[in-house]
Amino acid sequence: MPLTIRERLMGMSQSEGSVAVVGSMNADYTVTTRRLPEPGETVKGGALKILPGGKGANQAAAAARLGADVHFYGAVGDDENAAFLLSKLDDAGVDTSEILHTEGASGTTVITVDAEGENTIVYSTGANGKVSAGYVQCHREALGEAKVLGLCLESPVPTVIAAAQAAHEQGVTVLLNESPFMAELPHELIEATDILLVNEHEAADLLELPDLVEGTWSTHDWADVVARFTDYGFTRGIVTLGEEGSIVIEDGQWFRVGQAIVEAVDTTGCGDSFMGTVLAGLAAGYSLLQSAQIGSYVAAYAATKLGAQSSFGTAEEIADYFTPAE
Repeated sequence: MPLTIRERLMGMSQSEGSVAVVGSMNADYTVTTRRLPEPGETVKGGALKILPGGKGANQAAAAARLGADVHFYGAVGDDENAAFLLSKLDDAGVDTSEILHTEGASGTTVITVDAEGENTIVYSTGANGKVSAGYVQCHREALGEAKVLGLCLESPVPTVIAAAQAAHEQGVTVLLNESPFMAELPHELIEATDILLVNEHEAADLLELPDLVEGTWSTHDWADVVARFTDYGFTRGIVTLGEEGSIVIEDGQWFRVGQAIVEAVDTTGCGDSFMGTVLAGLAAGYSLLQSAQIGSYVAAYAATKLGAQSSFGTAEEIADYFTPAE
């Protein structure tokens, strides 16, 4: 890890700006297996583990573990998973005081992880579907106090739009992770979003890019991608490329960010840890490029452990991991 990145990573806890996240909370029912099953096939798996997850909660936890001041807005049900999910966010240092408590089940996912660290995920909305635009409006003033707002699409779309608009109108930077993928984003959401974060497959589908296969992204015409981003309505964005790193787009230019190399155990939470790092970096006053450079190491560290939130490290743990022993 270069010294400048280490210093920025360690400096996130000194940030005067805060992070707000409006998003989902899920209990992840996770099973490891030698390989992922084919359609209609049954394969033998290991012991079931119940781990804290949900894209919004994951992103909030990742940012908080790095030292950011994070406030979370979402919902849990009245089941046993509710207390479990809240306790894990509390442990990460996230402010959970405004989370909504509803009747019924909390959000859940069923995850299968193979020997190579690849995974399949099935999502059940649960209480996440009860986070309304009205709930967001009740917290409009609090959202306006943040420096950056993180959003994904596991919450109802009208809620995501309301949160983006409330924050954007008050001068808060809005970062949208377009996951789960929507083939066409609402115009109101595009207008209220400052930065779009997508992975390579989401970018290809959203921007109707020409045929691409794994391993060809590094040689792609990124000037064309930048133009398509701009035409779609975004002048700032990040495209994550898995093992090939990421591309940062800023006002007509693009910058390549390499990926830190580790032996992957589980990639479940890597994208969310990257997003959380970018949120924390922006709140700390770092540029989008600087935040993505830090995110490369944070996401790689997460890949070395099982689960999403359970794999996230503190700034010190991550810096130590990538510092060779003398």
